[in-house]
Amino acid sequence: MSNNAQIKEFAGRGQVALAPEAHLLQPLLEHARLRPDRVLFSRRVGDRFEPLTAAEAVRTVRGLARGLIALGVEPGQRVALMSKTRVEWPLIDYAILATGATTVPIYETSSAEQVEWILHDSGAVAAFFETDALHAHQRACAERLPDCRHTFVIEQGALEQLRQRGEDVEEARLEERLARLRTEHLATLIYTSGTTGRPRGCELTHGNLRANVLQVVEHARDVITEQDRTLLFLPLAHALAKILFLASVEKGLSVAFASSPSKLVEELSLVKPTWFGTVPRVLEKVFQTARQKAEQSGKVRVFDLATEAAVRYSRESVGGGASLLTRLQHVVFDRLVYRTLRGTLGGQLRFIVSGGGPLPERLNHFYRGVGVQVLEGYGMTETSPVLTLNAPGAVRPGTVGQPVPGTTVRIAEDGEIVVKGPQVFRGYFQNEEATRRTVGPDGWLQTGDLGSLDAQGFLRITGRKKEILVTAAGKNVAPGPLEDRIRENPLVSQAMVVGEGKPFVAALVTLDAGAFKQWAKKNGKEGQTVEALAEDPTLRAEVEGAIEAANRSVSRAESIRKFVILPQDFTLESNELTPTLKVRRHVVSQNYAQVIEALYAKGGGGE
Repeated sequence: MSNNAQIKEFAGRGQVALAPEAHLLQPLLEHARLRPDRVLFSRRVGDRFEPLTAAEAVRTVRGLARGLIALGVEPGQRVALMSKTRVEWPLIDYAILATGATTVPIYETSSAEQVEWILHDSGAVAAFFETDALHAHQRACAERLPDCRHTFVIEQGALEQLRQRGEDVEEARLEERLARLRTEHLATLIYTSGTTGRPRGCELTHGNLRANVLQVVEHARDVITEQDRTLLFLPLAHALAKILFLASVEKGLSVAFASSPSKLVEELSLVKPTWFGTVPRVLEKVFQTARQKAEQSGKVRVFDLATEAAVRYSRESVGGGASLLTRLQHVVFDRLVYRTLRGTLGGQLRFIVSGGGPLPERLNHFYRGVGVQVLEGYGMTETSPVLTLNAPGAVRPGTVGQPVPGTTVRIAEDGEIVVKGPQVFRGYFQNEEATRRTVGPDGWLQTGDLGSLDAQGFLRITGRKKEILVTAAGKNVAPGPLEDRIRENPLVSQAMVVGEGKPFVAALVTLDAGAFKQWAKKNGKEGQTVEALAEDPTLRAEVEGAIEAANRSVSRAESIRKFVILPQDFTLESNELTPTLKVRRHVVSQNYAQVIEALYAKGGGGE
C-alpha cells in the first residue's frame, strides 16, 4: 500500500498500563525519595535561573497541602488557580491534588465575566490569583460566589501564608489523603476557551492525565531523557503545557519557567533548552522576526534564498535524499543564516513540540531544513490532550503524526476524526447532555475536526467541521488552509476567511506591526498608521499577492474575491484570540460585522 493511500482507522502501537492507585504526584514523590538533590525546576532571578531540587519542591508542596487541609478543603472539592506560568503554579497545583481536591485553572488573560462564570460553575471553595489586579476580578463578584471562602495572591506572600496555616496539621493527615488517591479521582477541571458560548469544564482524572503522560513518553521513547532541559512558557492552564510539564517530571528532566513571553529569546539563550513546547503562532513570529531583522540589515535577499533552500532540503530529504546542489546550498546557507537562527533559539535545540493548532507545512519544512525538527502533535482538552504525535524516526511534515500507544483514530463517513483511548475525558462538568453529544456509549469521542489517515497511520488535519463555510452557491470551503497560506506573507499577522451564506469568499487581514513599520519606511510612508493606509494601492497590492498565493491552492469557487485590511491586529485583550493565539471566529465576526457586510454590500466579486 502506498503512502498516499488512505485508510479509515489506525491504532497506536503498544499499550499503557496504570495501577488503580496511580496518581499524578507519584513521579514527583519518587524523585524526592530516590534523588532528593536532583534539580527539577528553575526560575529567573536577575540574570540567572535559580534551581529548585526535588526535595525542596516536595517540601513546599507538603506544606501548602497541609495549609489547604487547615482551611477545610476536602477531597473532591474544587480550588481555582489564576496565574501565568511560573514555578508557583505547579507547586500549588500539586498541593491541591495532594489533598484529594481538584484544580480549576483560569487563564490570566480571562475577562472578569469569564472568571466569575468559572468560579461559579465549578463551585470553587478557594482561589489563588497571581496578582492583586487578577484578584480584583473575584472581589468584584464575591457576593455572588458564596462558595469561594478563601482567596490568596501569589505576589502577596500566598505560599508563606498558606504554609503557616498548615503548621499545626499533622503529616499523617496528609499521608492519609495521598494514600486514598485513585486513577478515577478528578485531577483538573479545565474550562475550554471555546469559540462559541460559555466555557465548559472538561473533567480530567488522575488516570486520564497520567495515562497520557505515559503514552507520550512511550511514543517518544529515548527521545526525552533526564539530561534534557526545557523552557516552559506556554500557559499551564492549557492542557498542552500541562502534559509537557508532567511528562518532564515523569522523566526527571529540568524545567525552567520563563518569566515572560516578551523575554523568550533572552531566556532561550540563558537556559539553552534541548527542546521546548510551543504553538504554531510563536514559530510563525520567530520566522517573521528573523526575516524583519534580515530586511533591516539589507540581507533579506539572502534570507529569502536561504528559506527556499531550507524548505527544498527538507522536502528532498523526506522524499529520499537531497540532491548534491541542494546539499551544497544548504552548507553555504548554514554558515550565513541557519546557524544564527539556531543560536537565537538557544543553540542546543534538538527538537520543538508544536500543538494547539496546525503549523503550515512549508514552515515545518523550513525549521527542519534549518536543523531544528518540529514535531507536530494533535489533541484537544477533552483528550488530556495528546492523541497523535510525530516522533523522531517517524516524522511526516504536514501531518500531526501517528496515534500514541493505546489510542485508536477513526475517520467517520463525513470525514470527522473520532478517537478512543484511556486519555478521553470523563465528561463535561454538570453537563450530561453536552457529554452525550461528544462521547458515545461505546467510548468514541467526536473531535469536530476533519482529517485523513495515510497507510502508515499519519493523521492529516483538513479542517474543522464547524468552521466549514457554505457559500450561497452551496460550495463548501475550509478556511484554515487558505488562512495559513495568507499568513506566509511576512507582512501579514492574521487572516480570517468569511463567506457563510454569501455569494463569494472574502477575507479580513491584519498586518504584523514590525513588518508594516519596515514596509512604510521603504515605501516613503514612515509614521503613517495601518488605518490611514488601508486603501493605499501599494499596500493593497502587497496583500493581494498573499491572497493570490492562497487562491492558487483552491478552486475558483473557493477562492477569495475580496479582502479588507483591518486597522489593528487581533488581540488577547479584545478576546479575539484564544490563549494559544488561535482566532475566535465568532468574536471577530461580531466585532467586524459591519466591515464584513460592507464587503458584500458593495457588490461584485461573485460569479
